[in-house]
Amino acid sequence: MRLRLHIRTSADRLPWAEVLRPGRGLCYQLLADGDPPLGTRLHEKGWGPYGMVPFGYSAPRFPAAKKLRGVYAVGGAGILELGSPLLAVIEAWAKALAGRSLLDWGGVALHIEGVEPVESPPFASGFARFRAATPVVMKGSGRDVHGTRTSRQAWLLPGEPEFDAYFARNLRRKAETLGVDPEVSLERVTWIGAKRSFAVSDGMKVGAPVEVEVRGAPETLQAIWSWGLGQANAAGFGWVIA
Repeated sequence: MRLRLHIRTSADRLPWAEVLRPGRGLCYQLLADGDPPLGTRLHEKGWGPYGMVPFGYSAPRFPAAKKLRGVYAVGGAGILELGSPLLAVIEAWAKALAGRSLLDWGGVALHIEGVEPVESPPFASGFARFRAATPVVMKGSGRDVHGTRTSRQAWLLPGEPEFDAYFARNLRRKAETLGVDPEVSLERVTWIGAKRSFAVSDGMKVGAPVEVEVRGAPETLQAIWSWGLGQANAAGFGWVIA
């Protein structure tokens, strides 16, 4: 499930370093306001056997904003979405947002004009085509084709040899985290966007948006849609728009 925030700003730009970074702190602050024990648990221990954090969010989007060179254009009416497969997280966010009319997003004031819940698609056929709006990030083994470790921070890009296997494992781990059917598989990657890196609290993460075809139980696919693709969803990566 998601919350869609209808927002407005008089600003016209956002530094690229602040496109995703403020969202993680905002999500935790809303949890601290709406359900402090849940917020503490997710921040300190995560959820389930792997200690994953099951939420994600979009970058704020302003469809009518005038494009500007070198910065992320904002302005006028826009949308910001927060998502989680855990209903308790959605309820805590909604409770906290009920008392807010303004958000600070990297120094830009976002005025909240409305908040609406958005249900996930049914995925009744057991098939989904997901497209990510923000880069999908994934760590690999850090080993070369001969099995020799060459890096401890081995960010994989879609199309690289290990990407599909690690992506599929991440899907299964998410299902196991939530206690839904873990028989979920990556059928194929159908589109790869441009490589991008974004700033987060502990440095830079690099990846690329993708479109993928996935098969699994409807409940599992709904959870993935609400959560995101790949790793670091709680930092805004892998947000699904379709």
